[in-house]
Amino acid sequence: MRVAVALGSNLGDRAAHLAWAVGELSRIISALVVSEPVETKPVGEGLERDPDFLNAVAVGESELDPAALIAALLEIERRRGRERPYPNAPRTLDLDLILASDRIVREPGAHVPHPRFRERRFVLEPLASIAPDMVDPVTGLTAGELLARLNAAGAP
Repeated sequence: MRVAVALGSNLGDRAAHLAWAVGELSRIISALVVSEPVETKPVGEGLERDPDFLNAVAVGESELDPAALIAALLEIERRRGRERPYPNAPRTLDLDLILASDRIVREPGAHVPHPRFRERRFVLEPLASIAPDMVDPVTGLTAGELLARLNAAGAP
């Protein structure tokens, strides 16, 4: 199954956290392709003073079902020191399963496609740079088309 995973970090050595995560992801996702990192401001009310993020997207093939892959991503975050003292807290590492082929999953703790990825430039730009043809099964649009729609809307 072709999967897309968003990577982010806004604590400590952000580039080192992402590089470490890519190494860990390569153990569970084959044929891994990783975008160039982009620096972004945190998104959300009250986060204006939080450190900037370094974000990237990785695309590859996984034999794990979406729930198992999400569990593996959470374990990778934990091993890199991710803490969750409050919602949207700064983090050493954030890994989100964005797409999993044509799968649509809505279970506690497992939402695929990621519910907010279509509005997030920091996900769509890197995703479209490495997998512009990857299709969102909810809208039927490709990553490239979703990015074009975001650009046309003038979204930040």
